[in-house]
Amino acid sequence: MARRCPVSGKGVLVGMNVSHAHNRTKRRFLPNLQQTSLLSETLGRSVRMRLTTNAIRTIEKRGGLDAYLIGTANTKLDADLLKVKRQIVKAAEAKAA
Repeated sequence: MARRCPVSGKGVLVGMNVSHAHNRTKRRFLPNLQQTSLLSETLGRSVRMRLTTNAIRTIEKRGGLDAYLIGTANTKLDADLLKVKRQIVKAAEAKAA
């Protein structure tokens, strides 16, 4: 499983630990990934994803998972999120009909 957020695109960064004596050793800065369940109101179920805390805040600010996915262009979405978006759009059309 990749250490990359599908929403924000944040991934692993590489840098140096620098001691007081200026000895430098390589280190990795990992993104704050959290396993989370976001409720899709249209689908009526929760969708589990591994997102950064920044991405979770962004989705909540935009009105939830459904509103975020519908308002985001398909080219900017990860393959897994695109699959969920298609399910949401299909379910919304079925409810409207």
